[in-house]
Amino acid sequence: MRPGQQFRTLLMALLLWQAWQSGLLAADPRPAVSLVVDYGDGVELRFRELPHRAGMTALDALTAAGKYPRGIKFVQRGRGATAMITEIDGLKNDPSGKSWLFSVNGKSAEVGSGAYELKAGDAVLWEFKPYE
Repeated sequence: MRPGQQFRTLLMALLLWQAWQSGLLAADPRPAVSLVVDYGDGVELRFRELPHRAGMTALDALTAAGKYPRGIKFVQRGRGATAMITEIDGLKNDPSGKSWLFSVNGKSAEVGSGAYELKAGDAVLWEFKPYE
């Protein structure tokens, strides 16, 4: 191998290593969303990688989390875009206090969970808290 060729090979190896370290060459390229359920008492349940699909909603992510062996159980009223979550893991909405509210990427949702379409990489947070 000639000196110039050795340099190019070394440079290519270094560039590939840096791309892998920075996440540009992910080991698992499947699109996913994350979901956290915050029970409002210091306890959280995390789902780091729920498989994403086109048209997936925040409600679909909750449903996907429920399919795991130690997943969640929830109760909803209504369907599709009008669905409202009334209970998660036995913790029910309280008309005079806390309710289940969700946000995506740190922003409170302005539509229902069945209408909020997720993009790959989105982070969904369900919190049991007073409506503000």
